[in-house]
Amino acid sequence: MQIALDFVDLARAVRAAREVVAGGADWLEAGTPLIKAEGLNAVRTLRKEFPRHTIVADMKTMDAGRIEMETAAKAGANVAMVMGAACDSTIAECVQAGRNFGIEIGVDLLGVQDFLARAKQVEKLGVNYVIIHTPIDEQMRGADPFARARAVAKAVKIPVAIAGGINSETAADAVKAGASIVIVGGAVIKSADATKAAREIKRAITTGRKIKTELYKRVTGAAIRELLKKVTTADLSHGNHNMPGLEGILPIQPGLKMVGPAVTVRTYPGDFAKPVEAIDVAQEGDVIVIDAGGAGPAIWGELASNSARRKKVSGVAIHGAIRDTAQIRALKFPAFARLVMPNCGEPKGLGEINVPVVIAGVRVSPGDWVVGDDDGVVILPKENAEELANRGMDCLEAENRVLKEILSQKTTLGQVLELIKWEKR
Repeated sequence: MQIALDFVDLARAVRAAREVVAGGADWLEAGTPLIKAEGLNAVRTLRKEFPRHTIVADMKTMDAGRIEMETAAKAGANVAMVMGAACDSTIAECVQAGRNFGIEIGVDLLGVQDFLARAKQVEKLGVNYVIIHTPIDEQMRGADPFARARAVAKAVKIPVAIAGGINSETAADAVKAGASIVIVGGAVIKSADATKAAREIKRAITTGRKIKTELYKRVTGAAIRELLKKVTTADLSHGNHNMPGLEGILPIQPGLKMVGPAVTVRTYPGDFAKPVEAIDVAQEGDVIVIDAGGAGPAIWGELASNSARRKKVSGVAIHGAIRDTAQIRALKFPAFARLVMPNCGEPKGLGEINVPVVIAGVRVSPGDWVVGDDDGVVILPKENAEELANRGMDCLEAENRVLKEILSQKTTLGQVLELIKWEKR
């Protein structure tokens, strides 16, 4: 079991390394983000702290193979990584430098189109390992991390490593796919208890059994709903470049959450005909999103909420006004609105159902995923909702780890993240 310490702060990496070693980690990897942020001093520090462990330098070398392998070896690495997309001469230089300086060479096939042919080629060049690597950006789209590994493991005689989204439920599958080295990152280094996480994955590797986990999963298809129930709107925003929500549209009752595909409504201020008719259109689990121009009178109230609840609609978000809030709170129906007022309008029948609407600069199309909680409402366009949802989960996992460090180290957020060091110069 190789643990990828993909931090950008050395102190955090070392703290996590101590935990995973206690949990049974065999190899420790100075991840590419760590090496880019801290240089080969990261490798030197890990070598000094863990003299009996194999230290991997994930250099991702593309050129200057000799000097990069030499410096990695002199810093204390036992293994260093070169990219399979590098030219043959660079890989050959890495192999020769490895022999000269006593370091083994792994080839990362990330981004290589004909990965099977390339694995055979680099084996002939004399490398020690090949790595089948599902990159994080592909993981967010639900890519299978094992399909390519099975083919490569049958095609080469050198050990095969598998990396990318492996957790305690899939580690045994990695071994079955042909992995001699199982590389684990987020499922351990984002865990609030990295020792326990490492121990469970090690047990899964050695016993061949799946060990259930609630986190560190990337989903596709219908599973997106359950994932979105776990993450917050803040997770989804922060995990996706701080994407904005529907500004000003807030819950009328804290503590309730809505998740579901959008049924969109465009109506005029005070015209509640189309919003009410949308209840008949909505399916179980949908969210009704209404653009009423951001103004009153109210176009939704107690009767509409009861009707929607009977249809098992997940909630409503209104760019306009709502009333009967006490009764709606008693129903525990998730309702979000820009305005609250007692007066309602008239059912004139103007507007449309299931057409794109734009609310606070955010486009909402029918079928887009809607998530609402105490912080407001965010929209995940259906075209890439799976990726956006998975990135939200990744944010939740990372923040779990940061919170653990704040509490266990009895320190501040600024100190954990070393913010002063990372201020823009």
